Parts: sequence; C-alpha cells; structure tokens
Amino acid sequence: MSVKNKVQLITYPDSLGGDLKALNNILKKYFLDIFKGGIHILPPFPSSGDRGFAPLTYLEIEPKFGSWEDIKAIGENFDVLVDLMVNHISRQSEYFQDFLRKGRKSSYADLFITLDKLWMDGKPVKEDIEKMFLRRTLPYSTFTIEENCEEEKVWTTFGKTDPSEQIDLDIKSEKVKHLLTEFFENFKRNNVKIVRLDAVGYIIKKLGTSCFFVEPEIYEFMDWIMGLATSLDIELLPEVHAHYSIQNKLAERGFWIYDFILPYTILDTLINNSSKKLKHYLKNRPSKQFTMLDCHDGIPVKPDMDDLIDTEEARKLVNVCLERGSNLSLIVSDEHKAPDGFDVHQIRCSYYSVLNADDDAYMAARAIQFFAPGIPQVYYVGLLAGENDYEAVKKNGEGREINRHNFSLEEVEQAIQKEVVQRLLKLIRFRNEYEAFDGQFIVLDSAEDEVCLLWKKDSKECRLFVDLKTNKSEIEFVDNSGGRSLYIV
Repeated sequence: MSVKNKVQLITYPDSLGGDLKALNNILKKYFLDIFKGGIHILPPFPSSGDRGFAPLTYLEIEPKFGSWEDIKAIGENFDVLVDLMVNHISRQSEYFQDFLRKGRKSSYADLFITLDKLWMDGKPVKEDIEKMFLRRTLPYSTFTIEENCEEEKVWTTFGKTDPSEQIDLDIKSEKVKHLLTEFFENFKRNNVKIVRLDAVGYIIKKLGTSCFFVEPEIYEFMDWIMGLATSLDIELLPEVHAHYSIQNKLAERGFWIYDFILPYTILDTLINNSSKKLKHYLKNRPSKQFTMLDCHDGIPVKPDMDDLIDTEEARKLVNVCLERGSNLSLIVSDEHKAPDGFDVHQIRCSYYSVLNADDDAYMAARAIQFFAPGIPQVYYVGLLAGENDYEAVKKNGEGREINRHNFSLEEVEQAIQKEVVQRLLKLIRFRNEYEAFDGQFIVLDSAEDEVCLLWKKDSKECRLFVDLKTNKSEIEFVDNSGGRSLYIV
C-alpha cells in the first residue's frame, strides 16, 4: 500500500465518545468524508502508564476500549495507524514480570538491558551517563528479583516513577526481533495499515555516545524493521524528536518523517506577524513528511528547533504562550540545554488556545499546514477547536493533560456546531479533493507580513494567501469549468 495524500485524524481510543465503538460511530456519522487519509489511534493496548505509552502487549486491546474487532471495523472505512513503542514495554508485561520473579533464569531475560550488557561489571559509570541525552535523572531502574532477592539494574530511558513503568527492550536480541515480528503479524491480521515507531531514536545504547540516534547502528535496525513491515504491506512512520539534520538523514534513506518544525514555525509566524522564517523553511524542507500542529504531547522546541531559533526570541515566544495558559516540558540533562540555559522541550497547550481562540488565526495556521507538502494530521482536540483543559492538569498533576480532553458524545455534537469547526471541515474537504495537491509546490514571493503558497498540476492550481496583519486567509483556485474561484478560508 502507499500512504494516501489526504488528511488524517489523531485520537485516543477513548477521547471521542468513550471507547472504540463510540469512536467508530462518531467517525461514520460526522467524518466519513473528512479523514480520507486515515485514523491514527493512540495506543489502545493494555498499559500501565503514560496514557497507553507503557503497553503490556500489542496482541490485545484494552478491554475498556473494546477489541480488535472494533479496530477492524474502523479499518473498513479508514486506514488505521497505531503506535509501536519500539524502545520499551511495560514493567507489568508478562515478559518483565517473569524476569522479576526468576531474574536471569527467565526465558525473557534477554529481552531487557541489564547493565552488564553495557558495563562489564554492571556498574554504571558517571562520565558515560553525563554524555547521554537523558529523559529522566538516571537511565536505569533498580529491581529486586523475587527468587534470590538480588538487585538487578535494568535500562529505563523513560518513566515518571522510580522504578520506571517503561522497560527498555534490547533490540540486539533475537528474542526482541521475534517479539516485534509477532506484533507486526498481529497488526497485519487486524487491518492496520501504518505503524508509527514511537521513541525509535533511543533504541541504540552505546557507551561514549548520547545513546540517541546512534549511527550507523540505528540504520541497521531501521533497515531490518522496514523489511519486516514491507513484507506485510505495512507503512512505517519513525517518530524522532531531534535536530532537523537527523530527520533529513531518515528522509534521504526513503523513510517518512514527522515535521516537528512546522508547529513552532507557524506559531512564530502568526504571533510575530512575520513569514520570513516560514518561507525559508518551506523552500528547504524534505517533502515526504507527516505534518501536524498539535498532538498528545506538545509543540516541539528543543532539540527539534536547535539551530533554527534564536533563544532570546524563543524565550519571548514561550512567554506569550505562558501568558495564554500554556505549560512547559523542560530538558533534563544540562549538556542538552542551550548555552544560555534555554531548556524548553515542548510547549503544552491546545493550538486553538495558544492562538488566543482567534478563529481566523487558527484557520490561517491550518491552511498553512495543509499547503505544506506532506500528509496533514489533525489532532482530535484541534479538530473540535478545543481549549486548554486546566481542570485535567489539576486533577492528574500531568502538564500534558492540558490538551488531552475526553469529549463526550454531547460535547462532540456541540463542538461540531461551532463556526470555526465547520470552517475547518470545509478546508479539510478542499485539501482532500483538490487535484493540484498531488502536483508541484511553490513558495511565492510576498511581503514579510504575508504568506503566499501555490500548488499546481496540469490545468489546476490553487494559491493560498494569508494576511498576517489581519490573519485573514483566502484560496484562489481554478475550478472545474476552468474559471477562477475565490474561497475565503
């Protein structure tokens, strides 16, 4: 199969209506002609943390969400995309629980990275750890084995708790490759068309490196997993938050990549009324990308925007976001902060709220996203022009909950009536249906307070014009009769 050049939806299994059946009903009732690119269902598997991102297995669906039959049912009308946390699995998984009982005697022991796989004597060396791109204070957790009461230190890149809920997998192990093959074969049986490789940048652990996107070892793994996916007619989407040069290397090797630069760049364009950086970026980026504005985490800043932003200017932009109710995720390791101490990893907010709930600014942002070459993804909160959910942050103590509101069926129905949502649905239909988006893309010259983008193919062409002084957008296009029509976005 090949990825369709149409708009996709990103949603949790329970965030539109409460479960997968409700999601399917909502999709069929309201969005059958909207998400022709597919539905990215954030982890629907049994999980012990991180809202699905600490999965116990990929062979089952969390019962409170539904079953594989529900995924298959969604797959009848939409291409389904799911995540595979290729770097880690839950500590509650049967695999790690067996290891906790039996230690090295467990038949699953080789799935995990005990510290002696890195340091001969199993004792971590501070100087090695200081070079690593850390996501928590220490990259390992200590566990006590039931059978012999001995301590085992096991690699855990992620995790809010100590010990972590997310246990790293040793991708050098044949047993891990066998397990991943089993997961992919199950995806194929259940009509999954695209798999996002979440946290793939962290899979190689090598002393003397940052343990992030370690070359060339990562390409050996990527080639292996690409071969596996291709053999099952599944597309791969590696998810890597990194310096743009790393993304470009993946693109050069033929992989789809995520455009994590666009969300910040569009925000900067609209807040500072200047298209200079945006136009330069759109002229130079790879085109084989998935584009987004919002997601379940936040607007990427460091390391995605490294060397693309001035940190003083970035501080000002971040302060505007904070004034508008956003919260921040910060870089942990000092070595990966900017020399002046700038340490913002992600800006967490609803994209509609960070644009001050200004309908025209929000539509301008979406129009620019949809005109940027690539496959546009729309996050469910953004689809419904949802605003910052401060209550959820207070209740859960998790900053990312600000943009993870669960919509009841009634809330979905109310949101769809909003004028801005109707405007967005109309724009999505245009992006899905207008033929020129399969053609040639051109960034047209324009004043600094304007954006002008063009797509053309054969006799069809469409031109987006955004006035950054007013945030008004319009699309001029050649219609089916060969005349020119104007569409006010």
